[in-house]
Amino acid sequence: MNEKNQTWVSEIVLLGFQNLHNFKVPLFSLFLLIYILTVWENVLIIVLVAFSRNLHSPMYFFLQQLSLSDLLQTATVVPILLQTVINNGFAMSLIGCISQLYFFAYSETFQSFLLAVMAYDRYVAICIPLRYTSIMSHRVCVQVILTSWGISLCSTLVTVNLIGSLQFCENKTIDHYFCDVDPLLQMSCSDTFFVQIDIILLSIPVIICPFILITVSYMCIAHAILKIVSHTGRQKAFSTCSSHLAVVSMFYGTLIAIYLAAPSKQSLAIIKSLSLIYTVVIPWLNPLIYSLRSTDIKEAFKNYLNKYPLCL
Repeated sequence: MNEKNQTWVSEIVLLGFQNLHNFKVPLFSLFLLIYILTVWENVLIIVLVAFSRNLHSPMYFFLQQLSLSDLLQTATVVPILLQTVINNGFAMSLIGCISQLYFFAYSETFQSFLLAVMAYDRYVAICIPLRYTSIMSHRVCVQVILTSWGISLCSTLVTVNLIGSLQFCENKTIDHYFCDVDPLLQMSCSDTFFVQIDIILLSIPVIICPFILITVSYMCIAHAILKIVSHTGRQKAFSTCSSHLAVVSMFYGTLIAIYLAAPSKQSLAIIKSLSLIYTVVIPWLNPLIYSLRSTDIKEAFKNYLNKYPLCL
């Protein structure tokens, strides 16, 4: 097409979930409830870890950071999702769409690094417990987290800037409930080769390397647990890892299903349904998974209720 006849798009229309009919209000109510619970749960985790002395350990510090990441992701995606459901779609500026992609990718990238750090923390706690306090000191934990946030910010900024430099013309609709990478690239009328190369190259340090570190850490943990003679000791060692394993399985399972398992062969309905898992369900379940497994968090919550009964 002649470039002179092209109309550059400045507004994006998210189609969301079409033809909901009688399910619109129930689905909106469900997502709104999950959104409220997600915000409440993650804020509670952040507050409990900050003000409870018995939660001042590396594991709970990392859990607090996970809650911050989940809050950022939820606040970025779910409000727009609610509007697409109740209004049968949502129009937003191209800049707003790319900004949403940036904050979503930022939280996902950080979470990938964080899960690897949490796996290493469990490895040190179980395999070399005598050196745990020296290896996982508060200073080291803060430095690792700040580095993870910084690398996530820079790597995401590079990719999103490349996407922002693309031209978007004619078609301005995205059959999704948020601005994800693939729908935006499909909508572009520019050459997306360099963007796709950048995404592939960044996936190595951002996704593949953390996943390898998690796998190796749990192989060492499993080997160490098998050496424990008593059944009670094995059970206690495994219980400290089960929550993290559940979170890792959900996170990487959905990412692999959506982005690596031939997305072009999947229907849009399947992709959007799977996307709901890691944008809506996982941020809601993460605090529940850790809270239900941790007696320390339950105890801290009881103490908080006794001190501030009117705050909840």
